[in-house]
Amino acid sequence: MKQLFRRWTALCLCGVLLATVSPLQAAEAVPEISGRSAVLLAADTGTVLYEKDSREQLPMASTTKIMTALLTLEEAERKGDPEVEITPEVVAVEGSSMGLLAGDRISLSGLAAGMLLASGNDAANAAALYLAGSQEEFARRMNRRALELGMEDTHFVTPSGLDGESADGLKHCSTAYDMALLAREALENQGFRELCSSSTRRVSFAEPEKEVVYTNHNKLLTQYEGCVGVKTGYTKEAGRCLVSAAERDGALLIAVTLNAPDDWNDHARLLDYGFSQMKTVTLAGGDVQGKAPVVGSEKETLCFYGQDGGTVSLPAEAAGEITRKLYGPAFLYAPVSSGQPVGEIRWYWGGTLLGSAPLVAGENALSPGEENTWLPVPWN
Repeated sequence: MKQLFRRWTALCLCGVLLATVSPLQAAEAVPEISGRSAVLLAADTGTVLYEKDSREQLPMASTTKIMTALLTLEEAERKGDPEVEITPEVVAVEGSSMGLLAGDRISLSGLAAGMLLASGNDAANAAALYLAGSQEEFARRMNRRALELGMEDTHFVTPSGLDGESADGLKHCSTAYDMALLAREALENQGFRELCSSSTRRVSFAEPEKEVVYTNHNKLLTQYEGCVGVKTGYTKEAGRCLVSAAERDGALLIAVTLNAPDDWNDHARLLDYGFSQMKTVTLAGGDVQGKAPVVGSEKETLCFYGQDGGTVSLPAEAAGEITRKLYGPAFLYAPVSSGQPVGEIRWYWGGTLLGSAPLVAGENALSPGEENTWLPVPWN
């Protein structure tokens, strides 16, 4: 039994190199980008595939609304998507608008749609005042969430992205890298992803009772294959800002440019380059099998086997650097049924967990005196 225990423990701590990959596409040349700052991120792992001064603090204009819309949609889900009454204070804001008027009533999710498609500053202002009572308090919420996401070089002042300065003299700013982290988080929210990937959206108003169709400002949704968002932005100080995301063959890439005169072409070049660098990797576990010690059974060991963990997309050079580790208890305790999970396979790339799948029992291990209660099946 001691020898079996040592074998099981060793098996559950082992790591093996493993990668089943699809053929590599023809690699694109490293793109030239018009933007003052840029980054390209693989969403699965957070790997930076390209960067140009990606940590430089710059104004980011209406891409700010990624954070505002995310917080709004999360609150809508918690509170049952309540209606918001639009006040004169809400609509007293310059710039792009979803056309709100004092006296209108609209849901929080409707405001989020107005932010992400029409880039409504009025919608962002309405959500901020409803959720926090003031722009200043809402900015504090935005900054707390930014820190949670690792956005270390970001400072939010306004919910819309209009230029601003907080009481402590800090300007409204972020970095290309931080905005990629924000987009990565926001795209995990299904409501957010549905909105930012929609070319048009029909939004209902409760008062006056009507429906308005909004068109997304993001041209890449119709011009770039696989585009799923995310948000445009422009102010005179910030220049043209764009956060985009596209998905192909299971790989989700996020591109960000700040102050980029040729942003549409920049993003097409960045995304093409990124997809040329990716491989789809199968997290194979079906070949795993072994025996584990069992306590409380007439059997001393129990056969187990592994399962596959799906697929992930990684930079090509990382595909051969995946480690597979098995985890399980020191002993299994009877009774154990065939097919019952008894441990776990985990796949890592460096310190990043790529996926997991169960180790399952391949047979029954009954307690002493326990009878198999299965009934005979008339197979013939």
